[in-house]
Amino acid sequence: MSERGGNIYIGLMSGTSLDGADGVLVDFSGGKPQVIATATEPFSNAFRAELLALNSPGHNELHRAAQAANQLAVVYARVVNTLLGLGATQGVTASQVQAVGAHGQTVRHQPPHSAPQSSQPASAAYTLQLNNPALLAELTGLPVVADFRSRDLAAGGQGAPLAPAFHQGVFGRPDEPVCVLNLGGISNLSVLPPADTRAVLGFDCGTGNALMDAWCQRHTGQPFDASGAWAATGELIPALLASLLDDPYFALPPPKSTGRDLFSVAWLEEKLAAFPEARPQDIQHTLTEFTVSPCVVGVNSYAKDSKLLIVCGGGAFNQHLMQRLQAGLPQLRVESSALHGLPPLQVEAAAFAWLARQAMLGLPGNLPSVTGAAGLRVLGAIYPA
Repeated sequence: MSERGGNIYIGLMSGTSLDGADGVLVDFSGGKPQVIATATEPFSNAFRAELLALNSPGHNELHRAAQAANQLAVVYARVVNTLLGLGATQGVTASQVQAVGAHGQTVRHQPPHSAPQSSQPASAAYTLQLNNPALLAELTGLPVVADFRSRDLAAGGQGAPLAPAFHQGVFGRPDEPVCVLNLGGISNLSVLPPADTRAVLGFDCGTGNALMDAWCQRHTGQPFDASGAWAATGELIPALLASLLDDPYFALPPPKSTGRDLFSVAWLEEKLAAFPEARPQDIQHTLTEFTVSPCVVGVNSYAKDSKLLIVCGGGAFNQHLMQRLQAGLPQLRVESSALHGLPPLQVEAAAFAWLARQAMLGLPGNLPSVTGAAGLRVLGAIYPA
């Protein structure tokens, strides 16, 4: 294992789906990243509820946010320790791990286009990921890289999505364009051109699993609609879909990004007020179409020449959703990232391992063509061991 040298990193990701923390132990010594070990730590129901509540203003939220950040660091540390144990069975020692890339938990995301008044300066934009990287460094004894988004935002960018550069390295092809769709709580699309032909493009399409999961939890008690089976029993409500898609976000051109700040349960309930007699399963079916439609529009608008859509994130396991994507994009092969070297739940965590590596090497992690930043920037703050 010694030939791996300084190329071992850990990536930690807890996304807007709020289901837990995913971690990967990655070897970057070869041409493609090799995942040595994976680990997941689910969030408790109480912690998930608190994180969700912190997406909106509330009582004593500064104290509660600090406490949640501390709790998240403890969860992250458990994931890291599990990864180190698994890595040890393959000859990887903790001393070989160069750094841990810890994304944190996004609770607010207000990029430039989302400022309350369009006349506000760019300095009004911000993004906030709950995290305590100093505590994580203490708990693990490893260097930690965190706060990846704020430098891009400070440079006039969206701060998101940050994975397209990693997607290009892992899934890009020299002779044909490829699309990568991450279906987490929010959906984001990467358009990867053939090598050196044009710039990589990426943007948030809209909601991903967030609203479907919330609606399923409310009406079935389950945290998500396994395989989309419940949605498949429903029928489309065209007027509701049209109302959902009427949001101004969908008319914005890239670069653009979004989050629960916009696509919240409160936003959904306001839309549903006009449909008091709708069956819950019909709403779930319509929410699935609401996820699919902007993704289809994004591919058709910016990647007409692509023949392959690689899907990662939890939504890749939603068979009904995948079928609807394939129906909307008959000209493409819609396939799980598992068929292309990385299982769906490893991709985003591996991206933050890569971003940590970029920071430790003093290399840029953003793509101005994706985020709209003024230029390439080294992303992340480093907390030494």
